[in-house]
Amino acid sequence: MTKTQTNLDIRVNKKQYDFLRTNRKRKAHLFGSAGSGKSWSLAQFLIIEKMFGEHDIRIITTRKTGPALFKSVWLLVQDLLKMYDLPYDINKSERAIYIGSNEMYFTALDDPLKLKSFEKINYVWAEEASEITRHDYMQLGLRCRGANPNGPNAMYFSYNPASGPHNRYLQKITTNPPDDVAILHTTYHDNIFLDDDYIHEIEGLKEIDKVYWTIYGLGRWASPKNTIYTNWDVISTDQWDKAVKLIGDVGYGLDFGYNMPTALTEIAVKEFDLYEKELLYERKLTNTQLIDRLNLLISNKSSPILADCSEPDRIEEISKAGFNIFPCIKGEGSVKIGIDRVKRFKCHIRSNSTNLIEEKQIYKWQEDINGDPIDKPVKYKDHLMDAERYYVGSVEFDLSPAMVYVGNIFD
Repeated sequence: MTKTQTNLDIRVNKKQYDFLRTNRKRKAHLFGSAGSGKSWSLAQFLIIEKMFGEHDIRIITTRKTGPALFKSVWLLVQDLLKMYDLPYDINKSERAIYIGSNEMYFTALDDPLKLKSFEKINYVWAEEASEITRHDYMQLGLRCRGANPNGPNAMYFSYNPASGPHNRYLQKITTNPPDDVAILHTTYHDNIFLDDDYIHEIEGLKEIDKVYWTIYGLGRWASPKNTIYTNWDVISTDQWDKAVKLIGDVGYGLDFGYNMPTALTEIAVKEFDLYEKELLYERKLTNTQLIDRLNLLISNKSSPILADCSEPDRIEEISKAGFNIFPCIKGEGSVKIGIDRVKRFKCHIRSNSTNLIEEKQIYKWQEDINGDPIDKPVKYKDHLMDAERYYVGSVEFDLSPAMVYVGNIFD
């Protein structure tokens, strides 16, 4: 337990919390392994030390896209306030939380006009900062200039160290920090809140893939090699919506999970272009809860859903709820066949599909003892890749127009 400025006894990850409380530099970077408690610690710190410990401040909490932001830290902050039974006011339409004279806003970086509308910002928290570009990083710094009666303004960045062409600047910062940057590296060992299932998942990477273990287990910079897909790009929500509206027909891939995320992706196909959008990526969903989500996410129940055939009872229950769901087709070589089918298309991913984009970036082949790829993908962060493959690998496409039917890929 830690005694905070509000005189509440609250459990915190001491390494992260002490770093945040004692930091005096303008920018604080918290990076490290999966499950290291970066987000939880930052949310606790901003609530307790800033929203309840200071006055007349404005905090901006951001991620690259709105859906990812609102499904993560927007909910996390509210959950913590409720857990600690702390008083607050909320404006859901504005995505804002008010405590006394203090304001915390949640706005995504894919809405730059809204960010520019804020005239006074004292603190910034950029969650999953590896998603953001160097330009985003600089723009946040320009906005964090409001008068602060409590002391200097500050910026906080939390992320996993997966190397990519757009975030090499973060690797450079953590390797050789500028004078105005404080760095804290943590791993899952530093998180007292982590459950055994998640620890088991992370530690399993030791035997699965060295690069994944370096990034998500040790929390060190590394670049995945032998990645599977290069035939994809990211397009704006407007571009995606216009294209899919013209196509008309859509289908869905569904990968079941519980301790792992349940993943749902929406797919439209026209000729050799495949348009894809992440709809669901959530752990601990019962089938009843999943059906509730499907009722909200799928407007036309006659649209085909291709789901993991290893869960026939779940498929039957979803079918009884009125959905046009089929088991995917599996057999010897089906994974490779499904991947090869996806590779036939140019895949256009809707820009707010954060988990889908991450999976596409890191999805890679397993390697032999010499580091050469073999025809099996690494089984980690592949839930949307599986959902995509279930759909594309288990249907045939009449490419003009884009109609689908359930087929047998082993004919």
